[in-house]
Amino acid sequence: MILTVCPSPCIDVNMEVESLGVGMSNKIISKKTFYTGKALNVAVGLARLKADVFATGFMYDENGTQFEHELHREGVPYKFVWNKGRVRENFKIIDRRSMLTEVDDVSPEVSSEKQEELIRLVSQLAVKCDAIVISGSLAKGMKPDFYYKVLKAVPPSVVKIADTEGDRLIEALKCGVKLVKPNLDELERTLKRKIVSKTDMFEGCREILDRGAEYVLLSLGKRGAVITDGGKNYYCKSVNVAMNSTVGAGDGMVAAATDALIKGGSMQDVLRCGVAGGTASVTLPDSISFTKDKYEEILSSLTVEEI
Repeated sequence: MILTVCPSPCIDVNMEVESLGVGMSNKIISKKTFYTGKALNVAVGLARLKADVFATGFMYDENGTQFEHELHREGVPYKFVWNKGRVRENFKIIDRRSMLTEVDDVSPEVSSEKQEELIRLVSQLAVKCDAIVISGSLAKGMKPDFYYKVLKAVPPSVVKIADTEGDRLIEALKCGVKLVKPNLDELERTLKRKIVSKTDMFEGCREILDRGAEYVLLSLGKRGAVITDGGKNYYCKSVNVAMNSTVGAGDGMVAAATDALIKGGSMQDVLRCGVAGGTASVTLPDSISFTKDKYEEILSSLTVEEI
């Protein structure tokens, strides 16, 4: 079983307007609502690949039940630690000029008691797990070492995968992580320096490896991704697809890469599957993940080269 841990779920509300006028009445042309959170998106992707997956994390009393409905519809079993308050809501507004305006919410505070409750729950669930994926931001007031505490609570035999950045990633690496998946911007923010060349890129990955990762799967967006273990480096170019949504693209990459990793895939397999998952995710306008058919179609067209 693969356990996914979501410390900060969110509701993404994507709206299209003719034009956005500040201080004026604006009419919505179309609106899409996604019940999301990085690790929950990973769980959905894994379920669509027919993997044995279980989701956990924090949830909130006032508007959290819809997440249960969505996970049930996707066939993802779950158990949450419930808190008072509302799941944060992020608003993305795009106008006819393709100008994007974002308004991001902040999760309510999670008490230290609730944090300990989730760590205990992860410890209990991890006994039955082959792997754990923890990803995303943290609720208001939580410290980056929560990532360390969660991963420290699972048995050493469990494969650890982290998708985050900054101090959260540094804390996760202290536990020894099998795979991390930053993109270039996240790598820069984590290392606190600019990456302007291929040499910079691999030096940055090397630092992440030295801190405790076994593999770095570095997303290059629509250009594809690279994977490295410090000894060998591989590149997989993505394919051109119609981009209908960017919701969950990185999480689709993590889901497919995790599935390949747990099945004993090579570095090349993990890379190719990850790129296929990320690419397939952007083709669906009304979903936070990919379909298995689209994933397999894209996967069959990808090649990996050593660099």
